[in-house]
Amino acid sequence: MNHTANKSTIAEFGGMVSFDTTFVLFFLAMEYGRSTQMFSIDAVLMGITTLMVLALPYFLPSLYEKPTYMNWLAGRGVIAVFGMLLGLVFRQSVGVVLPESLRYLPMTFLVLTAMVSCYIQFYSLMKLRLAK
Repeated sequence: MNHTANKSTIAEFGGMVSFDTTFVLFFLAMEYGRSTQMFSIDAVLMGITTLMVLALPYFLPSLYEKPTYMNWLAGRGVIAVFGMLLGLVFRQSVGVVLPESLRYLPMTFLVLTAMVSCYIQFYSLMKLRLAK
């Protein structure tokens, strides 16, 4: 009996490793840019968390061949910097261009994408695979 792997999983979109954690990284960086003050304990803790979400998803299991670590890290670094800049712009526009009620929108999206990503990662780790 031959085992063929199903390569159309939700966690790996088009051969890209950890596509879902990229959204988590983007919204975490956006929340970091929106909410943190320099030299505060929450900025340090959120920065450490952002660095972990930036670097560690490379080591998640994948059916596809992964790019080199530095190329992968550079791409995710660009996404994180873009998210931080967008968070800074968002902070400046709340109350001026956007209504005050939208202040916590990046955190809301962060929580939603983290829940979906957690579900996808647990599903991909726990799903049954036939033995070879």
